[in-house]
Amino acid sequence: MGESGLLWDAGCLRRSGLTGELEQMFLGQYQHSLDDKNRLTIPARFRELLSEGAFITQGFDRNLMVLTSSAFEQVYERLNAMNMADPAARLLRRLILGNAYQVEVDKAGRILLPQPLREFAALDGEAVIVGQGDYFEVWSLSAWQEQQRKLADAEANAQRFATLNLTTR
Repeated sequence: MGESGLLWDAGCLRRSGLTGELEQMFLGQYQHSLDDKNRLTIPARFRELLSEGAFITQGFDRNLMVLTSSAFEQVYERLNAMNMADPAARLLRRLILGNAYQVEVDKAGRILLPQPLREFAALDGEAVIVGQGDYFEVWSLSAWQEQQRKLADAEANAQRFATLNLTTR
């Protein structure tokens, strides 16, 4: 355990009881196949975080986003607080809410991927699940491989991320 009280636990980051309430995050990458009924197996580590239900919606990069009910509620509250007269706010609401579906993890640990979202993300067999902290993304294998190629370019990353402040103190 480090000074911050964080513990690593194979795919989830947990805040120790010493610093407050238990906190878990979606972390890591997992590759799974869609079954013949277009269900995607969710990694066991992620299932417990989805026990209260989940929402799936279109992502920003030809991917899907899966959020816990509480995370989706927070996004909804922020969207709802935006000025409806703003065209960008209306587009964002359509993108997120107009493409959102409530999903449940079945007893086998799978969620059903709705057809419009499968088509949007070009999911037809293999999928990659990528943890993003408060939510996780679902990518087609080919789209994720392209993302990995971009992320492998250290020089481009240095330029891309130079203005972001990632200091820990």
